[in-house]
Amino acid sequence: MPPPRPGTRWVTDFFSYETTKSVVVKSWVVGAVNRGVQLLILAYFIGWVFLHEKAYQVRDTVIESSVVTKVKGIGRYAGRVLDTADYVTPHQVRGRRAPPLPQFPLSDGAEGGQGGGQGDGDVPPQGTSVFVVVTKQILTENQAQGVCPESEAKYHCTADRDCQGKSPTTGSGVLTGRCIPYNGTLRTCEIQGWCPPEVDTVDVPVMLEAENFTLFIKNSIRFPLFGFEKANLPPPGSGGELGRCRFHPERQPLCPILRLGDVVRLAGQDFPTLAATGGVLGIKIGWVCDLDHAWEHCLPHYSFTRLDGLARSPAPAPGYNFRHARYYRWPDGTERRTLTKAFGIRFDVLVYGNAGKFGIVPTLINTVAAFTSIGVVPEAGVPAPPASPMVCPPGALGGCSRDKQSTDSGTFSLGL
Repeated sequence: MPPPRPGTRWVTDFFSYETTKSVVVKSWVVGAVNRGVQLLILAYFIGWVFLHEKAYQVRDTVIESSVVTKVKGIGRYAGRVLDTADYVTPHQVRGRRAPPLPQFPLSDGAEGGQGGGQGDGDVPPQGTSVFVVVTKQILTENQAQGVCPESEAKYHCTADRDCQGKSPTTGSGVLTGRCIPYNGTLRTCEIQGWCPPEVDTVDVPVMLEAENFTLFIKNSIRFPLFGFEKANLPPPGSGGELGRCRFHPERQPLCPILRLGDVVRLAGQDFPTLAATGGVLGIKIGWVCDLDHAWEHCLPHYSFTRLDGLARSPAPAPGYNFRHARYYRWPDGTERRTLTKAFGIRFDVLVYGNAGKFGIVPTLINTVAAFTSIGVVPEAGVPAPPASPMVCPPGALGGCSRDKQSTDSGTFSLGL
């Protein structure tokens, strides 16, 4: 065979085919180690990749979810009987009955006043996946626009000069630069704003009856890749008594009605302490479904945790609280309001999950990967004939090259 010309050698190299030589080692020790390693790799693919991770499935990690919540319960607070419209925020705040004061609605037509608005504090959303159950309130009633002494201790003064050179605003209003009497023995800086200012250091009771309130969660999910839909409610006609069940992690793990005290306890918290300071709890609903099984085998899993965490002592802003106001007008035409600093437990319903179903493409990919990892290569059952002798033209010297013939298997056997 004449050697290729220099200009066409790259074409010959491109269309050439190369194989590696294999060595057969005839040794019990080497053979046992080889089969042991192959067995471990095979066990890893079967046990972990296929059975545990279900690598033979197509997986949908995009979950579409809808959450609707409803709290029920009656509690007593400061001599009043409160229902859901009183302690669950926020839109029910618009209909909350105010303290017994001679008051009239504002001209905007809102019943009982207007919650939030005018920059005086927004109330968190309610009725969806995030809501707040108010357990303690500090009321500052009958506030009106005007000037009055500031209530904060850092604004104590003896003369006007003590009120000048400070930040122009306080937590309750704008400083006027005057030092005026707060009571018979104390003087503080004067402010302009809503008077009298809030005093949030007073001790107020906690509505501990909230521990027995119930929470109903309606959760509907969908995996769009498979068109699979389901809800956390029992199907119609299943005979389940939804209204009488109460969630329990062992006895009734699928009941969508939860007692608030149980939620707090399962999150590792103490209800009286949490109700006094406020906090944020997470109710996690997990949907991890194997769609190779029946529809009814896809079930939710509930878990609970505290989301705001417990900061290292001393905590700069422990707990959870917010402010909102109700506005009204007195008969003389002056605008008044009742400011409320509310402490409560905020519940965040978090939904997560994924679904898997058998797919031929991931099955083939992982099967080939398993066999490749253990070195399973088809071999011919006929022993290779002896290598062909070197073919050299007459008179060739040391530069003679050996061309491998089709009968040369390239396999060597070593006996150990």
